[in-house]
Amino acid sequence: MPHYLSMGQVPHKRHAQFRTESGDLYHEEVMGIHGFAGIQSILYHLRPPTAIVELERVEFAESPDEEPGPLRPRLLNTIDVRCGGDAVQSRVVLMRNQDLSIAVSTPTEAMSYWYRFAHGDEMMFVHHGTGAFESQFGAIRYEPGDYLIVPTGCMWRIIPDADVDQRMLVVEANGHFTPPRRYLNNVGQFLEHSPFCERDLRPPTEMAAHDESGDFEVRVKSRGGVTAYHYEHHPLDVVGWDGCLWPYALNIRDFEPITGSIHMPPPVHQTFDGPGVVICSFVPRLFDYHPEAIPAPYNHSNVDSDEVLYYVEGNFMSRKGIDAGSMSIHPNGIPHGPHPGTYEGSIGKRDTNELAVMIDTFRPLQVTTAAHEVEAAEYYKTWRPSP
Repeated sequence: MPHYLSMGQVPHKRHAQFRTESGDLYHEEVMGIHGFAGIQSILYHLRPPTAIVELERVEFAESPDEEPGPLRPRLLNTIDVRCGGDAVQSRVVLMRNQDLSIAVSTPTEAMSYWYRFAHGDEMMFVHHGTGAFESQFGAIRYEPGDYLIVPTGCMWRIIPDADVDQRMLVVEANGHFTPPRRYLNNVGQFLEHSPFCERDLRPPTEMAAHDESGDFEVRVKSRGGVTAYHYEHHPLDVVGWDGCLWPYALNIRDFEPITGSIHMPPPVHQTFDGPGVVICSFVPRLFDYHPEAIPAPYNHSNVDSDEVLYYVEGNFMSRKGIDAGSMSIHPNGIPHGPHPGTYEGSIGKRDTNELAVMIDTFRPLQVTTAAHEVEAAEYYKTWRPSP
């Protein structure tokens, strides 16, 4: 869990009178999860965050599921997925289940509105691009390799830097992302053996309370649709907040790999835990140092999960024909492992410079028609030995 932070002006006591210099009350908003039994933050607004002027349903459509076909390993060339627009409009959902959806986003313009997903947290991994992530908690500058973790209730928009290519991997979860419990002590502090810690989490750093009038739009995705709410006051009118619920960035390059004398299993790469899903980071690391070690992963069966691997950059030692932006899907029910030649070929190698994000789900994923359109049709045959 994120640790306690305080930004801007907050009163000495919670739920007590807190007034402006002219004597008006600031408007307190408590934002919490798990029925206020989980982590929370308290924000102080210049205007009530409830003052809706108008609302309307926004047209919203996602790629439908493909027709059922043979169960098989898949490779998607997501670099071919391009859809202009802002960071929400440009999302193309590639797969989904009851717990989450996985999409890629290639924004070409800034969002003119703010956005909120009502049913859970969002994770946006920045493959390419720089810009500003703006919310009522403040702003975060993002850069390649950043995980942006956006908690439920956070109202945000993304403003990409001009003339900079943007590409993001997006996981929308029906629940909450947390660090793995085994990384934390009984009061939520990161333990010494954790591959990242509080110092690596980048909270919002720039906060300004906007006191402006006009027509301001906030879109909320909920119950399978999107509703636009219009307000007469700027939604980012927060003068201060404190608590343990806030958006943050964690760069994949700040993940410290755990290595061993023989090949370590995938859980050592785990970065986040979520509803029916774990997210792992594969980063540059030294290989196994036992004199008879085989650095490449062994063949393994996904008994309880589907495995999705998004390749970011570097040389992927267990795969051939993989480019940056490729996404492999290995469903439960059939074993998978290194490509022919890579198992033996890894012996004696000292390190790897790969970067990749792995998403393991515990319910089967349904692939969409958008994913099917960029699938490498013969991928499932690539484990056959060369003649």
